Amino acid sequence: MLDTLTSEEIAARLAGPPAARAAFLRAAAEEGHAEAQAVYAQMLLDGVGVAMDPAAAFGWFRRAAAQHHLMALNMVGRCYELGWGVAVDMERAATCFRLAAERGLAEGMYNYATRLTLGEGVAQDREAALAWFERAAGMGYAKALNYVGSFAEDGWAGPRDMARAADCYARAAGGDFRGAFNHARMLHAAGDDDAAQRWFVDAAERGTPAFRVKLIAWLRAAADARLHALATSLER
Repeated sequence: MLDTLTSEEIAARLAGPPAARAAFLRAAAEEGHAEAQAVYAQMLLDGVGVAMDPAAAFGWFRRAAAQHHLMALNMVGRCYELGWGVAVDMERAATCFRLAAERGLAEGMYNYATRLTLGEGVAQDREAALAWFERAAGMGYAKALNYVGSFAEDGWAGPRDMARAADCYARAAGGDFRGAFNHARMLHAAGDDDAAQRWFVDAAERGTPAFRVKLIAWLRAAADARLHALATSLER
């Protein structure tokens, strides 16, 4: 079916309502198209255009991964990591992330580096973790760049380097809400309160609800009346 359609016809199908898009992608997935399998799996995982079904999503991610679809392989790892449609298995998660990382996927590098940092599913190795974070950061992956900043700030794999940390956070801020928060922290510590407040607000607006709660708690715990006032405004 998919092979008989022009690129314009495919784009039109994908631009339709979520339910129609899901039906189209399922048909293409059943024909064996890896990209369709991966996208349809994500729709099943999120419940977009179709009933949420993590177990079915896991199955489709595995089928796409078997065809060397790297993002699907990474998502198989995420399913094992978080128990989406399958029992939690951190060793299998780490293996999936490592394979995706070795094949050049920035998200896989980030996820594998996180497992190495924490020692989950694999022996803890922070030097190796930093190397993978740096590789992903070099590909423009902001979340990894933020982690490189954290390594520099906390001295997890070498001497502390606050200048490098501040630079990494500043460069990560636009693409990662945690990077925005860390950039704001550095600006506040440097006395640039106006810029810090703007980045705190940006981090709160882009962050998850759980992150927003933690950010507000951090602002309230700070010894600064302006940050307390900002926390109050973010709670409204």
